[in-house]
Amino acid sequence: MTIRAAVMTGPGEPLRVDTFPRPDLAPGEVLLETVASEVCGTDVHLWHGRLTGVPYPIIPGHVSVGRVAESNGVTEDAMGEPMAPGDLVTFLDVLGTCHACYHCTVARQPNRCPSRRVYGITCAAADGLMGGWSEMILLKAGVRILKLPAGVTAERFIGGGCGLFTGFASVERSGLAMGDVVLVQGAGPVGLAAAAFAQLRGAGLVILIGAPEARLQLAGRFGVDTTFDLADTDMATRRDGILRLTGGRGVDVVLEASGNPAALPEGLDLLRDGGTYVVAGHYTDAGPVQLNPHLQMNRKHVELRGQWGTDFRHLVGALRMLGRHGDALPFEAVVGGRYTLDRTEEALRDVEALRVTKAVVVPG
Repeated sequence: MTIRAAVMTGPGEPLRVDTFPRPDLAPGEVLLETVASEVCGTDVHLWHGRLTGVPYPIIPGHVSVGRVAESNGVTEDAMGEPMAPGDLVTFLDVLGTCHACYHCTVARQPNRCPSRRVYGITCAAADGLMGGWSEMILLKAGVRILKLPAGVTAERFIGGGCGLFTGFASVERSGLAMGDVVLVQGAGPVGLAAAAFAQLRGAGLVILIGAPEARLQLAGRFGVDTTFDLADTDMATRRDGILRLTGGRGVDVVLEASGNPAALPEGLDLLRDGGTYVVAGHYTDAGPVQLNPHLQMNRKHVELRGQWGTDFRHLVGALRMLGRHGDALPFEAVVGGRYTLDRTEEALRDVEALRVTKAVVVPG
């Protein structure tokens, strides 16, 4: 039996569909029949060659949902829930973390482990079915698998995708307190998830700056109280509006989810004295930006934090919230396009041009 998968051969090169043999499972391995895999900004960056250490050719797709087709000795998910063929699952897209280096054992930052590899990003196509843009996905022994909570559909989960976990992680990283005024920069899946989790954590007011209009129209469903459209407001207008909303103080927390360097000086200016700024949107190098350390950070006594990637606890926490508060996290509404394996290049172009908020590859 052969399995079809979309392959990214290199930066800027056309995607192609190749066939791979169905793998024989080693002990501890699981084979999924892919239900859906997301197309996110990271995949566009991969296509542009903006990430280092990518072993092209690769099968993209780092966040996916599938049904268990076969397993070799695996009868439970990572949380001890019984797991059997036909169950709808997802998985932490990380493998190879060493659990022995300084970052794993002392710093407790496994997302910085130098041995860490990521499905759909740093796994080569020569390694096999280790990306979601494929009819089947091979989960190596030790990959952490989670069943989707009861009532959570594949569409709702994959509509959030990696943005769901990154938004959750950025809110956790912020130390957001109940009643805080929160500003989210960016209206993509990460920004919408951050806004929703901020609201669920007890934010007193959630403000969002972003574009395009289609995304802003979704924001209210994700807990956003006030939006500012980048297309028809300037920085002075946004500043005046936000200062009016905060009694002239500025916001308590800013969650950057835009990936645009220009967001940082504006966000720091809109932050109150003693506020917290979390940068979560800069997964790739988008270039430098000019800041004034005295005026924008030191004198304001700002806490500036980065959030690089996510850990297993973020996946667990986000899924629990999705199961408990699904109506506040309606990510199925974010899905703007569904694409077969033969149309993955079209999906990349649509995400790149912001024609869809979330594109999903449906291999079947």
